[in-house]
Order: sequence, then C-alpha cells, then structure tokens
Amino acid sequence: MLKYTTIKSSVYIESTVISYLVARPSSNPVLAARQKASQQLWEDYADRFEFVISRIVRAEIQQGDVRAAQQRIEITSRLTILENLPEIDILVQKLLDSGAVPRNSRPDAQHIAIATVHNVEYLVSWNHKHIVNEHKREHIKQICQEAGFQPTTICTPTQLMEDIQMKEAPEKHPEFDPETYTDPILEECYRIKAEISAKFKTQEEFSAYLKAGEEEDKRNGIKYVSYYDPSKRIPVEKSDDDD
Repeated sequence: MLKYTTIKSSVYIESTVISYLVARPSSNPVLAARQKASQQLWEDYADRFEFVISRIVRAEIQQGDVRAAQQRIEITSRLTILENLPEIDILVQKLLDSGAVPRNSRPDAQHIAIATVHNVEYLVSWNHKHIVNEHKREHIKQICQEAGFQPTTICTPTQLMEDIQMKEAPEKHPEFDPETYTDPILEECYRIKAEISAKFKTQEEFSAYLKAGEEEDKRNGIKYVSYYDPSKRIPVEKSDDDD
C-alpha cells in the first residue's frame, strides 16, 4: 500500500504522534502499542526520514497540561517547520467544501494540506477520525489530485514502519475499531483540535492566526522553510463550467 524508496523521504509528524511520544507509559494494550510504535519510529527511523512539522502542530502541542506541553515543544524543537502558503489555504477549503474533512475539523484539513502542498511523502498520525480514516483516504486523495497536487501518503507510524519491513510484528487487537477507539491521550488531542477549530469561522481567519504565530516564531529565531515546488503541480483539466 505504501511507497518506499532508498531516497531519504520526508515525514510530516501530526500532533497525535507527538502526544503519544511524551505520555506516561500505559497498561492499556492499544494505547501502549501506539506509544511503543511512536517511540520506535522516533528513535529507530530518524536516520531514514526527515521529520517535519508545521505551525498548526506547534499550536496544538502547546495546549493542554503545561508540563506535557513543554515536553512536546522540547522534543520537536529541532524539527524542520513548514511555512504556511496561500496554496495551502485553497486546498484546505477544497477539503472542507468537498466533505473529505468535516468543516468543524479545520486543523486536520490544515495538516493534510500542508503535507500535500509541500510535497511531503508521508503524513503519520493516530487520528483515525479525520486523517488516517480508511473511509476518507481515497476521497482526500481525489481532492488533492483534482487541485493539482500529488497526494501525501497518509498512514500510522506502524504502517510506515511495516512498509520498510519492520522486524518486530505489530501487536494485533481483534475486534478493534480504530475510528471509534479513544483514550486519554487522543481525547486531549481531539479536545484541543475542536477548541482551536471553534475559534474560526473562515479559512482566512484561521490562516491569519497561523501566520501571526509563524511571524512570532520567526521573531524568536525559529526558522520556517518551504518545500513547495510549482513545477510538480499536476495539470488540472478545465471543465466546460470553467469557461
């Protein structure tokens, strides 16, 4: 299902993965398995990939428990941060208008659009509601292609590591539905996403909020980069309605 080459690929680390990274070890088998997979990707595969994040990732991981938030900020402090671009705003709106991502989940659409516009090969997440949702992935892919972009490969850390022949078999959980599963870590992530999304009625307002945060970061010496390459855009066929 996933693509893999010998070239060092970029991986967009969505905020749920970071939350599992710093959380206290759990006795819950599903939660513990996700913690283990997140740690393994972070520690054992960093030399195979370039991990990247964005301003919306920083906004989400700064919320919640102060101590945990500080740990999340520290653990991502050396990662490449991708710039917000006008093309991202356009793609976010297309994802929301099409229903590929619910309108009340603007931050999740932002994650997908950033990774896609910046030509990031993979987006890893544990958010099965709106990002690594098996029933939504094809729709998301279609919208990105229709907008002229090569879609990012959306997957969980476990799926990414399986694709490069991870030696240790992942833990299986019979009758487990990832779309409805929740735990304290995910509950906090979903709450933060909902709170951020509820503050903004339009993509313009949301983009201005992210841009202001980006400018503040830059004044504090934090570097942002762009991987966007217009030459890689897929030609979009015009319909008769476009005339």
